[in-house]
Amino acid sequence: MSTPENKEELPRAFRSFFSKRFNLQMDKADEAEIVSSISKNSIFVGSNLWTLIFAIIIASIGLNVNSTAVIIGAMLISPLMGPIMGIGLGIGTNDFGLVKTGGRNLLIATIFSIVTSTLYFYVTPLHDAQSELLARTTPSIWDVFIAFAGGLAGIIAVTRTEKSNVIPGVAIATALMPPLCTAGYGIANGNWLYFLGAIYLFFINCLFICISTYLIIRFLRFDKKHFEDRNTEKKVSRYILVSVLITILPSIYLAYGIVQKSIFENNAQAFINGEFNFKNTQVVSKSFRYSTKSKEIDLLLIGQELSGEDIKKIENHLKDYRLQGSRLRIRQGLSARQQVDFSQIRASILEDVFKGQRKEKAVTVKTAGQTFPDVSAELKVLFPKVKSYSLSNVVYLRVDSSKKDTITLFSASLSSKMDIAERGRMEKWIRSRIKTDSLKVLAE
Repeated sequence: MSTPENKEELPRAFRSFFSKRFNLQMDKADEAEIVSSISKNSIFVGSNLWTLIFAIIIASIGLNVNSTAVIIGAMLISPLMGPIMGIGLGIGTNDFGLVKTGGRNLLIATIFSIVTSTLYFYVTPLHDAQSELLARTTPSIWDVFIAFAGGLAGIIAVTRTEKSNVIPGVAIATALMPPLCTAGYGIANGNWLYFLGAIYLFFINCLFICISTYLIIRFLRFDKKHFEDRNTEKKVSRYILVSVLITILPSIYLAYGIVQKSIFENNAQAFINGEFNFKNTQVVSKSFRYSTKSKEIDLLLIGQELSGEDIKKIENHLKDYRLQGSRLRIRQGLSARQQVDFSQIRASILEDVFKGQRKEKAVTVKTAGQTFPDVSAELKVLFPKVKSYSLSNVVYLRVDSSKKDTITLFSASLSSKMDIAERGRMEKWIRSRIKTDSLKVLAE
């Protein structure tokens, strides 16, 4: 029979185990040293400012050429975390001077970053928005979680006696640099939606890193700054409270909006995956538009057109995916009256091709000793009238001379006749896909 002492011993052992394992006071650095380090890194002068400018240039190049490795390298050398943590530390220790210093230097860093990236994207010959850049135009709920968790890890690492490799990892995870570069791209190309989306993402990241810094500072019980004059202390506390409320209250609303938008987009994607499984019709482009007043799913289809009855049945299933009140817009049939972005079609097809290449080596067709890419899947989607095709290099002999010409011959069997415009599009696409200038197209 267990005694009361034995009953209390087990919970005490558990408490002792967890308090020892998760104790942040064990290897905590000297408080004055921590405050001095964060305060020093909050100021952008000299080397800090030059490092930031060079990091922005590197990140802009990475976004421009769609290189993840280059973007990561830029984030590793970025000093942007300093003033954000300074603001959080100032709020947590009642130091309004540090809050002002951090805020002023964060604003300076933001302006210099945007100006630098704008100049780069203005002079670069590459103006297409790549996937790495597009990913920074709209924040998601995951950006909020990453910024918050990254900020917690970052401030814990800063407060340790032995510095680890956590800070570089936090700089990569929270991704403060790419949104500023994307904002510069938006200004350089006159795309204000990109600019606003990127600044919004940057603000979200900064805000939640600041909040996580404040929470850890208070958890570690840092000494608050006291003033000899009680009225001055109350005034400073009031200023800090007002500043926090002005920042926090909008962020709660923004975070709620991001959550609702993410839920809508996930449901919309599930709806497309579940309802648009047709043998001869494919979704090649999709976009989701969410606001508090309206929600829209915009789809571009190619292949066999869906009837009005089929579309009506699909719309009736919106409620099954918690998409009540959402508008479903379907565009199909590549007629001259419709505004169709063929770059979207190309991107969708290339995405499918790249997905297949990740699973296995690129499929090629070998004919007469020559190797050509297998374009069957792409032809089926882009030009459904093509039933079969052949690709080969042939030698043309001239009867009036001994000269020989080698050309690439594309021969296709069609299910129905193509008009001149469609044949022209197919020839242009094949020439680009096969990467040859000497092309002859036969289609009947």
